Amino acid sequence: MISLEQLLESRDRRVTHQRSLLEAHPGRVLLCLTVQLPGSVKRNRTSLAIADAGVEAIQRAFSPEYKELKDLETGYEGYFLLSGDPLEIKRRACQLEDTHPLGRLMDIDVIPGITGDLLPEVPLVSAGPAASENYFSGQCPKNQFPEAIANLTHADAFPIGREAIGLAPRCCLLCGLPARVCMRAHTHTQAELLDKIEQMVKSYTNR
Repeated sequence: MISLEQLLESRDRRVTHQRSLLEAHPGRVLLCLTVQLPGSVKRNRTSLAIADAGVEAIQRAFSPEYKELKDLETGYEGYFLLSGDPLEIKRRACQLEDTHPLGRLMDIDVIPGITGDLLPEVPLVSAGPAASENYFSGQCPKNQFPEAIANLTHADAFPIGREAIGLAPRCCLLCGLPARVCMRAHTHTQAELLDKIEQMVKSYTNR
């Protein structure tokens, strides 16, 4: 089991690592894979099965130029560097999230590099602390910070939001409503969500 403090610290380390990868590989787009698993246990047989499926799907869909995988107690992390248009890569990543049998349990962030004063002409979002508090039904809404955009430097790394390519927020795993609605209302119990996730993973691994 991990604490919220550990989870937030892991998020900060992940953002720092994202920035370092983009600095070391200018002109590349970064994909960051994490697993959406409710509760305080972030690494177990189920989460590793989801991560393995995500890595396999990303490698098949994108043929990344660089791959780095981290199997951590705070949750699996996969880093992949690509060349190409960030918005097109985001479309393909969302398609994977929306169509893969376990895609609903994966979070694939697409992060364009920022060099000097050049800002990408796409809506930017920050993962923010709220994103790390997503313990159950889906993708936590990522806080937008338009006032910070003017101060971005080459070291800043912001994922592209689904709204940038005209997609609605992700839906709840159980009822189909926007995930953020169920999250805020605590509509579903952790046990209900974990049971659904186990069913999905079992169905996928027993194909």
